[in-house]
Amino acid sequence: MSKKEILKKATGTKHLKSSFKKREQIILRDYLALERTTLANERTLFSYLRSGVYMVIAGFAFLELKQFMDLEWLSYILFFFSFTLLIFGITRYIILKRKLDVYYDNMEEENEESKRDKTSE
Repeated sequence: MSKKEILKKATGTKHLKSSFKKREQIILRDYLALERTTLANERTLFSYLRSGVYMVIAGFAFLELKQFMDLEWLSYILFFFSFTLLIFGITRYIILKRKLDVYYDNMEEENEESKRDKTSE
């Protein structure tokens, strides 16, 4: 099994029709775009976590309020959705992080190749 096939299995990029191929040297703009994508991925994860925690708090509030004892089932639904939201957010974060790691690895390989070329000249 080649290195590309192993990376595709590990990163979940097998479904992509074309893999990343460097056509030219990665410049600062491309590197900064990857950094913005990484930060956006982290920000999205925190949004999922925040929403999940709010749903748990709302579920506990419905359980504790005596006036809403008829709506006890709603608190369990909120607990279920918060758990589902947390798992979904973490899964999405991990998948995108693995995909971005492939690009970062390609950038590192390219930097090493350019250093070798400069030293051989």
